[in-house]
Amino acid sequence: MPSDIRSRLEESGLMEQYTERPAYQQNDYIGWINRAKRPATREKRLQQMLDELKLGDVYMNMSWRPRRADG
Repeated sequence: MPSDIRSRLEESGLMEQYTERPAYQQNDYIGWINRAKRPATREKRLQQMLDELKLGDVYMNMSWRPRRADG
């Protein structure tokens, strides 16, 4: 994970929410952010990830429900 993304997750208190997501989502977010060509696009994508983690039920602008451990 790039250090700037790690720092933003830690500063925003969202690292736990990030690590609770499935591996494919973690990888998708990192790859999507890293593929941005312009700094403004990278920042926009990083902010979207943080916003979605904060909401908890959104992934890449789509509704998402975490799988329950008991079911």
